Amino acid sequence: MQIIQDTYEKLSAQVTQRQNQAANNPTVEATVAQIIADVRQNGDAALKTYTQKFDNVTLDDFRVPQSVIDEAYDNCPKDLLDALKLAQKNITSYHEKEVTYGFMDAEQPGVVRGQKVLPLAAVGLYVPGGTAAYPSTILMSAIPAKIAGVAKIVMVTPPQPEGINPAVLTAAKLVGIDAIYQIGGAQAVAALAYGTNQIPQVDKIMGPGNIFVAIAKKQVFGQVDIDMIAGPSEIGIIADENADPKKIAADLLSQAEHDKLARPMLVTTSLAIAQATSQAVDDQLTTLPRQEIAQAAVDNQGFIAVVDNLDQAFDLMNQIAPEHLEIQVDEPMTYLNQIQNAGSVFLGANASEPLGDYLAGPNHILPTAGTARFFSPLGVDDFVKRIQYVQYTKNALAKEEKAITKLARIEGLEGHARAIESRF
Repeated sequence: MQIIQDTYEKLSAQVTQRQNQAANNPTVEATVAQIIADVRQNGDAALKTYTQKFDNVTLDDFRVPQSVIDEAYDNCPKDLLDALKLAQKNITSYHEKEVTYGFMDAEQPGVVRGQKVLPLAAVGLYVPGGTAAYPSTILMSAIPAKIAGVAKIVMVTPPQPEGINPAVLTAAKLVGIDAIYQIGGAQAVAALAYGTNQIPQVDKIMGPGNIFVAIAKKQVFGQVDIDMIAGPSEIGIIADENADPKKIAADLLSQAEHDKLARPMLVTTSLAIAQATSQAVDDQLTTLPRQEIAQAAVDNQGFIAVVDNLDQAFDLMNQIAPEHLEIQVDEPMTYLNQIQNAGSVFLGANASEPLGDYLAGPNHILPTAGTARFFSPLGVDDFVKRIQYVQYTKNALAKEEKAITKLARIEGLEGHARAIESRF
């Protein structure tokens, strides 16, 4: 991996400089817009055409039969099912603590104010297909939605010639997905946003996907809500002179193997750790099954920065705002307050990032590309809406009449002022 040493100011400028995000690709934007328009106009017929074109599969009925889902669940190896159930337990116990409730305020005489918290009616989960299967993403998405009280959760996933991965079907049944549809890409996002005869319209679309899925989610936002526009995976690690280079390298590669555009990053106070980690990455790459993908990410997106002290390391990472942030230093909990921007934080040498991907309980659907500065991990709050309400007696309104009409007329809205005065 490239090792960067310079003045802190120059170092900061180098590592925080971001490439234009793929989701700003004008050619893909235009293609996705055309697909969405086609699905809106032609519904299931358009979905059938795109499924044949992009997935080489011909389908008349997109819904996966319940018998197929049941068979996958019944035949799931016990060790895998046990692992999924343990993950389900941990994710549930974590997200149950996120639940928020409405309130009613009657502190002022004659005035009642309040807020209702209601679940969304229906949400759609996009699960990628292809070379990798992501049952963990189903758990991370559906469990907080269920805790929030969402009544209907449907799932879309690209069709496969040999059928949907049984682990994906098992996870979907385990968490109570209501229906699974074999449809992927931008066309699946369009179907969820606008509805077709076969696929129901939802209120929110969540889940990762390729550039076409990301751009489609961006284009339908407003018609429906979305979780976020996720970019390639990122891991940032802060390490001191006592960290283990082999563990650091393994964690960097755990994210580099996701995507050629994944971003593995190490910021350390020790040149010796930097050099040893770079060598360990090279050594471990030789036996990694997804070597070609990880190598590209390491060579083109990764870096190791050497800084003077941990304060600089945290400042640098706060500028980057990584999706995943590992703190591999002595007494890591004492540095928690220095972290301002990150999706999910892993404290100490034993909190390896895959712990969060699968089992610990915190969500693994996280903001990327610096958006951790203002976005948060997926959680229960993402599946609820809030409705405000207010009630006034005439006496209570009279006390505030002049203030309201004054503000209305300052803004040039005479009708607003007269609406209040009409009560008197």
